[in-house]
Amino acid sequence: MNLYTFEVYTPYRLFFKDSVAVVVLTLTDGEIGIYADHAPFTAPVCTGILQIKDMKGQWRKAFTAEGILEVTHHKTILLADAAEWPEEIDYERALLAKARAEERIKAKGFRFEMNMAKATLKRAEFRIQVYGMRGPQ
Repeated sequence: MNLYTFEVYTPYRLFFKDSVAVVVLTLTDGEIGIYADHAPFTAPVCTGILQIKDMKGQWRKAFTAEGILEVTHHKTILLADAAEWPEEIDYERALLAKARAEERIKAKGFRFEMNMAKATLKRAEFRIQVYGMRGPQ
């Protein structure tokens, strides 16, 4: 199995850095899987679920917010607004954010407010989904 270095940075920390076999995430034009020796490119990343297959063949999943992905011949770097493992997600906070966003969307405010509420709703829904993927408690 060919491996390459994958790094994830947020404004607050180095979220992940290790050798991986595959990374799967969502770009603006759809989902992509990145293997070793992938052609180089740079692209915007959407809020969603980051899937990482490690050198042992095990999958790990995490929440990631919007960002930029850079793929080079031997390294891939994701710069994301936020990244959280399932056990790091504050489930109650995500539920509250989802409810507030839904209320703002129902209120039908200005377009800017609606876009912000929709983005907040999307982040909350993905956090809730990833929280459900955590291992045995």
